[in-house]
Amino acid sequence: MFAVIKTGGKQYKVSPGDELKVETVEGSAGDSISFDDVLMVGDGDNLNVGAPHVSGASVKAEIVDHVRTRKIIIFKKRRRQNSRRRNGHRQPLTVIRITDIQASA
Repeated sequence: MFAVIKTGGKQYKVSPGDELKVETVEGSAGDSISFDDVLMVGDGDNLNVGAPHVSGASVKAEIVDHVRTRKIIIFKKRRRQNSRRRNGHRQPLTVIRITDIQASA
C-alpha cells in the first residue's frame, strides 16, 4: 500500500515503514503526527485519486529527529564596486517514519 501526501509545499510517495526528510513539522522526537492532505492512495490494483484530496484518508507518522542540511554559501559580488556579501544557510528538516496509511472508509 502506498499514498501520496503533501506537506511543506512538496509531494511525497510514502509506504508504511518509510523514513523521509520533510520540511519542519511541529513536535518533538517520538511524537505521533497525522497528514490529512492525501492526494492519492494505492493498494495493488486499486487506485484512489483525490480531487484534490482523498476524503477520509490520512497518513500516520512518527517524528524521529529534527536535523539541518549541509551549509550552503550565498556569495554576492558586484564587479568594480568593491561590494561583496557572504552569507550561509542551513535548512531545518524533520525526519519522520511512516507508521500507517488509513484509506477512506
